[in-house]
Amino acid sequence: MGNAKKVPEVKQDLIYEVGKMVSSASESSDLINQLTQMTHHALKASASTLFLLDGEKKNLIFHVVSGSAEKSLSQTKMSLGSGIVSWVVVNGKPLIINDVTQDRRFNKDIDNITGFTTEAIMCAPLMVHREIIGALQVINKVDGSGFTEDDLETLKVVASTAAMAVQNNRLHEAVLEGYKETMKTLAAVIDAKDPYTYGHSERVTKYALLGAASISLPLIELQAIEYGGILHDIGKIAVDENILRKPGPLTPEEWEIMRTHPSKGADIVSNIPFLKQSRDIILYHHEKYDRTGYPDRLGREDIPIGARLVSVADAFDTITTDRSYRRARSTEYAIEELRKCSGMQFCPVAVEAFISGFNKRLSYSSSHPGNIH
Repeated sequence: MGNAKKVPEVKQDLIYEVGKMVSSASESSDLINQLTQMTHHALKASASTLFLLDGEKKNLIFHVVSGSAEKSLSQTKMSLGSGIVSWVVVNGKPLIINDVTQDRRFNKDIDNITGFTTEAIMCAPLMVHREIIGALQVINKVDGSGFTEDDLETLKVVASTAAMAVQNNRLHEAVLEGYKETMKTLAAVIDAKDPYTYGHSERVTKYALLGAASISLPLIELQAIEYGGILHDIGKIAVDENILRKPGPLTPEEWEIMRTHPSKGADIVSNIPFLKQSRDIILYHHEKYDRTGYPDRLGREDIPIGARLVSVADAFDTITTDRSYRRARSTEYAIEELRKCSGMQFCPVAVEAFISGFNKRLSYSSSHPGNIH
């Protein structure tokens, strides 16, 4: 017992902090960034980088960069065929090089890009189920000393946690993508109940996100709007097709049935956890700014911003596509109508946000032919 090797204090502290982060981080991507930053500081290094293999496993991508080279290296690719990091990934072995000028594997290209002078490198592979997916690297001790075996043990522990975080993040994104495809398929089925509304939900989503981007909403709000836009009319699955397809005006009784689709839609998604933020968008997308909408006669800022944006997007698409009772109108006409109804049916902020986003897209499309969609 007396000869047991003492764990360095810096390692104990870092492992403790890593454990806390793993148990509290809400997003795997946040955890990856925090791990890289923490490793950089705990090992008193000048910089740290997390590399990931691309899909074809031919290049390493600078996924997270901590230090002075962050801006110049973010998302930069490096061929797997050269460099110390490449050697670590190919061989699956951690490495310390305290004088890179004496190592033939060192690649000077990155230093040439950043103007940074690499003197020492310590690197550990990221491994998930015996598969190498990337590497975690730190560069240059701040005090000019060399990296030690104790430092390397610390890096290996963090690299193992980072690998799990990367894998969890990828699985999370894959699941969300699967959900989105399922939602789009369901929305297409609903749109298909009326031949005049084919593709309506997809277009409404696109228009609502154009408006959301114009007012710089946070990512969680953008996701809620994307899902809410796709599913805003899901409640119509409970509405008789004869009502949906009716070419003429609806009777008062038919309107009563039609007006139930927001609440029915909200009920359908109410028990799906990842659609919690989208439920109110589905429920309130027919509310009006002047409190004359349905189902609850909400008004002004009482209506969630996502629902206000989807309401504008929904109206714009309705005006600019063919309907059973009239031909499509021009985008200029639709925008004029939105502005006429601003402050009454529509939220002024949502109207101007959509118009701004729509005009930016037109401007971009005219200067980048082939990128209209």
